[in-house]
Amino acid sequence: MFPLGTVLLPGAPLPLQVFEPRYRELTRDCLAGVPEFGVVLIERGSEVGGGDVRTNVGTVARIVASQALPDGRAYLMTVGTRRIRVTGWLEDAPYPRAMVEELVDEDSGPPPSAETYAALVGTARRTLALASELGLEAGEATRDFGDDPAAGTFEIAAVTPLGMLDRQRVLAAVSAADRCSLLDGLLSDLNELLSFQLGGQPEGQPGGPLDEDGPEAAEED
Repeated sequence: MFPLGTVLLPGAPLPLQVFEPRYRELTRDCLAGVPEFGVVLIERGSEVGGGDVRTNVGTVARIVASQALPDGRAYLMTVGTRRIRVTGWLEDAPYPRAMVEELVDEDSGPPPSAETYAALVGTARRTLALASELGLEAGEATRDFGDDPAAGTFEIAAVTPLGMLDRQRVLAAVSAADRCSLLDGLLSDLNELLSFQLGGQPEGQPGGPLDEDGPEAAEED
């Protein structure tokens, strides 16, 4: 397991620089066997040194490229594959380890309709366009999210400027329909904030600039 201060979503790339001795050993073991490890978000604490508090839902990262450096560090390019739930943490020796189970979408209701998903994609593209105008790091507004909401909802969460805790909520959602509903609310709220920052005025809302904590707070909630 590789606890990090970021959320890895299925299908998303994750470049890593490995420098801690325990994660150098993890990297060597993965490259010598199955080139995969689990990534979970650190809720409290630091990536370095241990003693952190970790979420129990994460994603398996697969190493697709690696470069070893002379001083023992390594650069990795990984990609998220499938979700996992931690059922129990083991001793952090020689590196963090856990018992996990695969987390799959529940089949407890109908999937989101094509119209619902298309509306979400439209909202996401507006978010990306607003973020671009503000100079925020985000994907292209013309991005093709595909026709499959099961995968597309993860991609939307990965490329829009959501806060890490909101991305974690999307990752842990139990179905594509729940992810659609959650993202629709999160992105609609975010679009209002971004519009205010650009000097716009959402319909039915009073005008006026945001204070300095507005957009940052939205990204870090």
